[in-house]
Amino acid sequence: MSRPLRFTGYQKFVVAALAFLQFTIILDFMILSPLGALLMPALNITTSQFGWVVSCYAFSAGASGVLAAGFADRFDRKKLLLFFYTGFLLGTLFCGLAPDYPTLLAARTVTGLFGGVMGSIVFAISTDLFPFEMRGRVMGLLQTSFAASQVLGIPFSLYLSNTLGWHAPFLLIVAIGVVVGAVLLWKLRPIDAHLSYKTDLSPLRHLLHTITRPRYLQGFAATCLLATGGFMLMPFGSNFHVHNLGVSLDLLPVVYMVTGIASLILGPLTGKLSDTYGKYLMFLGGTFVTAGVCLYYTRMEVSPLWLVIAVNIAMFSGVTARMISSSALMSALPEPQDRGAYMAISSSLQQVSGGIAAALAGMIVAQRAEGPLEHFDTLGDIVIATSFISALLMYGIHRYLQRRPLARAK
Repeated sequence: MSRPLRFTGYQKFVVAALAFLQFTIILDFMILSPLGALLMPALNITTSQFGWVVSCYAFSAGASGVLAAGFADRFDRKKLLLFFYTGFLLGTLFCGLAPDYPTLLAARTVTGLFGGVMGSIVFAISTDLFPFEMRGRVMGLLQTSFAASQVLGIPFSLYLSNTLGWHAPFLLIVAIGVVVGAVLLWKLRPIDAHLSYKTDLSPLRHLLHTITRPRYLQGFAATCLLATGGFMLMPFGSNFHVHNLGVSLDLLPVVYMVTGIASLILGPLTGKLSDTYGKYLMFLGGTFVTAGVCLYYTRMEVSPLWLVIAVNIAMFSGVTARMISSSALMSALPEPQDRGAYMAISSSLQQVSGGIAAALAGMIVAQRAEGPLEHFDTLGDIVIATSFISALLMYGIHRYLQRRPLARAK
């Protein structure tokens, strides 16, 4: 077993800064789920309309990802990062000022146009600056942004919502984001090594070249299925906890907080294990855990708080293992000159697939008055099916990378 490579001081800064940036982006998206129990009665909207609030972000993000793909490898990635992050913060500000459902829908669309590209830029930067042997740990540390949004962001945002109204969390995200953006502008070095790979392709031809390469198509397909599983359950998670599992609105932040604390520990650990024992092996283990827990979770009824928390931790441990290992594994798939375009297209497909999944979930799930959600188990069955299909696709990618010379995989 080889000794793991050590992070330099600057690499530690990059990972920390990108994690904080991801925290604001993820919180902006994830806060809609726990806010659902407050937002739907406040705006007098149905479950289907709420599904569109979630999915409109995804659809606009998908469109912007495709439009940006042809240009993604033609500019310094630092400049791209700051440009799209500024647009994301402005969109989030509009969400915080939205007075009604149509305005919120438009604001979420604007936020998605900019925020949806951010993830692809972050992963392209991570792949540019860190070798393949370190990417499991890098993705694991970036994953802490998901956990931090649960431990700190979501409980505090729910507290703000209960005291100041549902607009307050979006304004909080903008305040944090301005500070993060200023630090990145000051400390992050230019990231332009990819510009040395000269190409005669126009932006449109570069886009077509990337989306038609056979080996990339398998990665795009796996990304779509991974997104389908994630977006199916997320939009109605808070409603399911409150109306089906019997968790009160006062205790809902506790569920997210404890689960997030566990994820803070599991994320870096999973990343380290992925680098040590193999990224696909970790993905496969996460798939079996996710499928088994999902089968039980989506069929639960009113349960004690400790059991709800335990099941949530188990669910997130499987999801975390899949997200970290798949991100690290697929980071080696594109060639350096295609990296930005591939990541942008992959992010676009992820958002569109997630938007379709969220909209479909809104049509499958039903709720009568203040009763429990119905057909939530059907969503669980879809998640399980897509999980195993994605595992087969990831195996093909794993085998391809094993056959490809290691130097090219970096």
